[in-house]
Amino acid sequence: MSNFNASSPSEDNAHPLAYETQVWDSLKRAIAESSGFKGWKIEREVDKRLADISLDTLVHTYLRETLETLAY
Repeated sequence: MSNFNASSPSEDNAHPLAYETQVWDSLKRAIAESSGFKGWKIEREVDKRLADISLDTLVHTYLRETLETLAY
């Protein structure tokens, strides 16, 4: 499992955006390492545009599509 080195919210009140960025980066890495994300990405490997898309965008797209699927 990935390491989570972000400080607690109470320690970082002066920089809440920095804390949120650390949390998102940690969560994004954990999602990218998950079997669900890896399978989703493999299904889309035929789309060569994936090579040009940032991990941030890929994770956002994966989460949106997953939530849309769960909504049905």
